[in-house]
Amino acid sequence: MSMFARVGQLVKHLSRPLPNYAQTSAATVSRSSTGGSIMSSPAAAEDRAKRMIHTAGCIIIGDEVLGGKTIDTNSAHFAKYCFLLGMQLKRIEVIGDDEAEIGEAAKRMSESYDFVVTSGGIGPTHDDITYESIAKAFGLPLKLHEDALRRMKALSKPHASQNNFSWDVPSPALDAKLRMVKLPIDESRDDKDQVLFVDESLWVPISVINGNVHILPGIPRLFTQLLDGLKPLLLPRLENPEGKGVYRILFSTPLAESEVAGYLTTLAAEVGPKGVKVGSYPRWGRKRNTVTLVGKDKEYMESLVPQIEKGVDGIKVEREEDADESEDEDKAPPVG
Repeated sequence: MSMFARVGQLVKHLSRPLPNYAQTSAATVSRSSTGGSIMSSPAAAEDRAKRMIHTAGCIIIGDEVLGGKTIDTNSAHFAKYCFLLGMQLKRIEVIGDDEAEIGEAAKRMSESYDFVVTSGGIGPTHDDITYESIAKAFGLPLKLHEDALRRMKALSKPHASQNNFSWDVPSPALDAKLRMVKLPIDESRDDKDQVLFVDESLWVPISVINGNVHILPGIPRLFTQLLDGLKPLLLPRLENPEGKGVYRILFSTPLAESEVAGYLTTLAAEVGPKGVKVGSYPRWGRKRNTVTLVGKDKEYMESLVPQIEKGVDGIKVEREEDADESEDEDKAPPVG
């Protein structure tokens, strides 16, 4: 074939219309953003609401956290909550009061993990945008929830500065309060599965989106109280219904981390296939460091105790400080 013939074939090939990837992508995004995709369908949401819980994710929302004004304690509490219930917490994200970022994080985690919580952004002011952001991301309307409003009226009291406030008279204060009970609702699903009242002393609901995204307040007392109230609903969906799925065993050792590193590497390779993780943690300012075993097979882990005590020249303890000789010991840590 001559060079000109080959060039002609190439020109003919390049002149063919290209697939409309942009149109396909836009259509996919459109279906996803309106809740029309397979993953966001009512059937998929029902499945997420009932499936066994193995993994979890946490989204902390608030400019005040990213700006250093507020110290986040909710993620630490949630990490302990997951550990005690045997859920594997896979990710914690802190994001600002940004509609696009809130929606993207909620959808991504809903797809990736069995149980997701958000914290923050559901108050009465203009920067509390969690409900509307997640509603938009899943293509859901915000609807005034009458039961939540009834509970709010019964259980909340106007602030001392609101002497003239009335639930029956339109006002900016009333509008602000109503923001907190306008919830994302999928009208094709049962309301009781989407709005949970887990504590009779609180009017605040847990809004559940797409079957597994649970929207909680950022106030630590309310966050922890609502999680505690949610626990009975989660237990039947855990691998261990008693909520005792993960165990941690602590060892106190006087040896530096570098001294035990080789042994711990060998140990980790040995126990890893059985789902047990080995950890090593320096304790700055103390004479003793900590080695941990974390896993679900308590009997197997307990069988390793004598071996590990010998391997790290240490002892099993209930608390890290149990083996400390005194509070006045040398402050040089056994690290390095």
